[in-house]
Amino acid sequence: MPTDTVYGLAADPFNKEAVDLLLTVKGRGREKPSGILIGDWEQLPLVAAPLPGVARMLADKYWPGALSLVVWQAEGLGWDLGETGGTVMVRMPADPVARDLLSQAGPLAVSSANLHGEPAATTSAEARRQLGDRVTVYLDNGPSAVGTASTIVRCTTDEIEVLREGAVSVAEIAAAVRDFHP
Repeated sequence: MPTDTVYGLAADPFNKEAVDLLLTVKGRGREKPSGILIGDWEQLPLVAAPLPGVARMLADKYWPGALSLVVWQAEGLGWDLGETGGTVMVRMPADPVARDLLSQAGPLAVSSANLHGEPAATTSAEARRQLGDRVTVYLDNGPSAVGTASTIVRCTTDEIEVLREGAVSVAEIAAAVRDFHP
């Protein structure tokens, strides 16, 4: 599926077999769990516990967009995304086709549409070259607008940790956090 950053490989997060297949197709283990894409703010409480102040500020500033937040997952979820330690990586993409799909399907478990260790696909054709018929449906919306993976920030408390620098720079995150006054 398209996102604003790179193409994603998506599955129903509440279907263990689908998530296991996503990880298998991707070629990586359960120690690298899938993240969740949401289509709107109403879907956030379905997957995540109430956000710490700094996480909410970052979400307000960068969503929809290229920032993924690792936060505590909502209680009582019947899913298995991999070894998450009770957290979930969540993002609201800016791509309108992705947001429309998510508004219809609900939150989706997603990983970049590429084989583990290979460059992330920025077009449906690139994803198809890597993943072939291991994927059932390809949703093509042209090249990804950003073309770089999202930045991942752990925000389980009001202290943050940048886990991966991507489309949003560490300097931008540091400036936003420095200006944050709870």
